[in-house]
Amino acid sequence: MCRESFEKCIIPKEKETFFMNTLVLLIICVAILLCGYIFYGRWLCKQWGVGESKEETPAHTMADGVDYVPAKAPVLMGHHFSSIAGAGPITGPINAAIFGWLPVTLWVLVGGIFFGGVHDFGALFASIRHKGQSIGEIISTSMGRRAKRLFVIFAYLTLLLVVAAFASIVASTFGAKYDEAGALDVAASASNASVAMVSFLFILIAIVFGFCVYRRNTSMAVSTIIGIVAIIVCMVIGMNFHPIYLSTNAWMIIVGIYIAIASVTPVWILLQPRDYLSSFLLYAMLFIAFVGVVGAHPNIDPDLFPAFTSFAVDNGNGVQYLFPILFTTVACGAISGFHSLVSSGTTSKQLDKEKDAKPIAYGGMLLECVLAVLTLCAIAYARQTGHTAGATDIFAGGIAAMVAAIPGLAGLENILYTLLILTYSAFCLTSLDTATRLARFMFQEFWLEPGQTISDINDGWKKIMVNPYFSTVVTVILGILLGMTGYAKIWGLFGAANQLLAGLGLLAVATWLGKKGKNNKMFLFPMAFMMVVTISSLVLTVKNQVGLIINGTADWGPYAQTILSILLIVLSIILVIEGVQTLTKKKESRA
Repeated sequence: MCRESFEKCIIPKEKETFFMNTLVLLIICVAILLCGYIFYGRWLCKQWGVGESKEETPAHTMADGVDYVPAKAPVLMGHHFSSIAGAGPITGPINAAIFGWLPVTLWVLVGGIFFGGVHDFGALFASIRHKGQSIGEIISTSMGRRAKRLFVIFAYLTLLLVVAAFASIVASTFGAKYDEAGALDVAASASNASVAMVSFLFILIAIVFGFCVYRRNTSMAVSTIIGIVAIIVCMVIGMNFHPIYLSTNAWMIIVGIYIAIASVTPVWILLQPRDYLSSFLLYAMLFIAFVGVVGAHPNIDPDLFPAFTSFAVDNGNGVQYLFPILFTTVACGAISGFHSLVSSGTTSKQLDKEKDAKPIAYGGMLLECVLAVLTLCAIAYARQTGHTAGATDIFAGGIAAMVAAIPGLAGLENILYTLLILTYSAFCLTSLDTATRLARFMFQEFWLEPGQTISDINDGWKKIMVNPYFSTVVTVILGILLGMTGYAKIWGLFGAANQLLAGLGLLAVATWLGKKGKNNKMFLFPMAFMMVVTISSLVLTVKNQVGLIINGTADWGPYAQTILSILLIVLSIILVIEGVQTLTKKKESRA
């Protein structure tokens, strides 16, 4: 691999080496994912009986105007996909690219179809058959109260990491840059300030959109057209007027205040309209990426981006091993435990019809896989064009440069670069809002007895603990403080915890299906694999963090990561033991 900077790296033209073309790679991957959706998705529906129930979904039977609100399939798809995608399918493959593009691609395809898609679809289906209740309540029904409480603790800790990681990414995307003397570098900060301006104007548009659609019954088509035009206007304003230049830490505090407010407001005010409009940014991003790959179709240079590098790679933060690091780093691009919390926490409460579960959950996961593949294409061209300054620059710079390489489109590079960074940050904000709301649900749920609701708690200290504002404030403070350490320091822990949560989500749905007498075998191998992978990764995290502590180079961050890692390992092992016992009992009873 070329050791010089990408800008100075020269590839001898006479060198005969096989080059994988990005367009060929994309076509192959999309074809495989489409086949998975049609055939494997259809088989899953038959095995579980999806769409056979004539009962209305919880969005109708438990409608409350706050969390349980029926949403049209396109609107809910926008919320679900924006929430699960976030920055994960972009950041994950970029970090995992140290092992080469081939291992990442194979895991995205296999993981998406047989692991992630099954996990997301199963969690949503189980939840809508349980009055829109969370995975924790499903575990309570299948495995008992203690298992439920352990899962809730585990999920809450994981969600804190989600809040920390994505808050840090957003703040760094918005944060101003300073020179060595500590003075503000306006020129270098202009792009970040522009993205911040557009992002918050976008939030205002979403609020107005939600008010028009849900309170003034404005036509969805008319509102959508006006909303899209408004987004374009916001981009023009933000790119030319962005007077706010704040440090990353200042933005962390502002983001914390925003998610605290957003996560307790009714879903129709901000969550549904913002995520629906965000989906158009997403679709625009996917379209731009497709145009770039199809129009420019660059080869993947094996010297800059090999198919495979090594099973052990030193990336500057110690030696990273393909097993288990690849499977925890790709995260949302293949399977993510966070998705089960979204499916059972917010999506299930808004699903209009049961038949919509397959395209929204299974289809949404496979669409995320497509985004991960496009990210690999972006990495390849970013390394050729010198865009290597972090995940946002790699993705946005690689895609924008590909489009600019198409004859006649060179003048669009800067505009597209800003649009793509805006989309990236919009995903992060969406995930932040959803994660905070879900963490609030988990915090409240922990204090409830089986069958009890928040309205049943009228006095005492539990009344405080289940209060939505108190639980939200606690979550935001803990998440923001952890995020202050920087996303790069906690991404590995987040990835491992997230994937371990996925293994537990697979376990939860498998036990529930087994109790219902339905086929759950498609969950067993993915569940076992993810548990082994993630526990191994957490053990390595503990080893590395303890090493930093012993060397005397640690601040409070390594201590926090070590404690969290040990807690997650212990909780997961206990839950696995209880899950295996439950599954074994089911088999014995049937025998």
